Amino acid sequence: MVVKLKIFVAILVFFQLNCGSFREIAEQRPVEPQEQRPEATGENPSEASDTVIAEEKEPPVPAVEPASVPEKEKPATPEQPAPAAGLKVGAARFGQYVPQLKESQGVALLVNQTSTVGATHLVDTLLSQGVKITKIFAPEHGFRGTADAGEKVRDGKDLQTGLPVTSLYGSRKKPSADDLKGIDWVVFDVQDVGARFYTYISSMHYVMEACAEQGVRFMVLDRPNPNGHFIDGPILRKEYQSFVGMHPVPVVHGMTVGEYAGMINGEGWLAGGAKCELTVVPCAGYTHDMPYELPVAPSPNLPNMRSIYLYPSLCFFEGTVASEGRGTSHQFQVYGHPDYPDGDYSFTPVSMPGAKYPKLEGQLCRGYSLVNRPPDSIRAEAQINLSYLIEFYKGFPDKAHFFLENLFFDKLAGGAQLRLQITGGKTEEEIRESWKEGLDTFREVRRKYLLYRQD
Repeated sequence: MVVKLKIFVAILVFFQLNCGSFREIAEQRPVEPQEQRPEATGENPSEASDTVIAEEKEPPVPAVEPASVPEKEKPATPEQPAPAAGLKVGAARFGQYVPQLKESQGVALLVNQTSTVGATHLVDTLLSQGVKITKIFAPEHGFRGTADAGEKVRDGKDLQTGLPVTSLYGSRKKPSADDLKGIDWVVFDVQDVGARFYTYISSMHYVMEACAEQGVRFMVLDRPNPNGHFIDGPILRKEYQSFVGMHPVPVVHGMTVGEYAGMINGEGWLAGGAKCELTVVPCAGYTHDMPYELPVAPSPNLPNMRSIYLYPSLCFFEGTVASEGRGTSHQFQVYGHPDYPDGDYSFTPVSMPGAKYPKLEGQLCRGYSLVNRPPDSIRAEAQINLSYLIEFYKGFPDKAHFFLENLFFDKLAGGAQLRLQITGGKTEEEIRESWKEGLDTFREVRRKYLLYRQD
């Protein structure tokens, strides 16, 4: 009995001495990622009309049959990883926006094949939750994302849902008053890649403009920018505005579409300086320095992360006589020309889905392949690599005809300066130095609209 009493006393003392430690452990909680707001330095011109949804408890993702996601729209590369822990795209945060949409009598969506939550298309998800979707707007490449770059996308009807699909690429880039008749909300959910000449942000601009004119509310369901960790390139000059470059921003702007929409609104870039009634549902658990690998290819010719990271550098070849790999299985990962005398790689562009009439079709091209470069090493450069273009130009035998006669290169570059610098023999370092003042100015403008931290 004495032994048992001693044991009991010893246990009691042990718990008294350690209960404080147990309490501290029990009280520890996982730290929720904090959504960043625009820095409070000076007046934010977007505050009057823009709404950024705050953090609230999220309901579980509903299970919906993925009727509107065809098999060919599954992840385009075998190495696609699982989403980053704690990261949630705006579309997945149903509690932040679905209740508002359910109160509406007419909702239009600007979406494509990237507009998914898990394996389910946003259209299917919202219909299953009772949202009254009356129309789908389609950007370049169409609602299903299979059309060629530059190919006219026709109006039609989605066979899966029966909803009317209105194309915003081709002769009509902006919704008309009739297109928005009976619409209370237009919801934008499209994966961007962070390059000025990638036209989804141009489509967003025109829809925002139409919404401002017709008094329709505009909502962005934000998604990470895979090239959102840096800014680089020449600033677009106003006289070179086109659908492949509408705003005075660098080639790589380092913003999500939600942030970019705030900048369009806040800087008065819509016609007449108008502002639309903008709501952004931000990502949760995202920062600009976070690597993000896309679960769905954003367009037919950006099939994997390597091509997405190389796109800001290699897209300049679109304004030259050289091929950038369209019509091959390595789009924006190889480049060459039949007359190029050097190189360590050859390829022949052929007609294929997403590239029906590729440049230099059926001709053997000599040049270079970047297929063996690890995507992470390209991302780590955190800048446009001009050496591909400059060195290829130096080795090209017919320099007088290297740049296309229509000077599409200047539209991509946002001005004539880069072309003239290359033909004038400027080094990459000299060219980059000429960008510095413009980038510094843009960096301060960009700062006002950032929703996410960047170290």
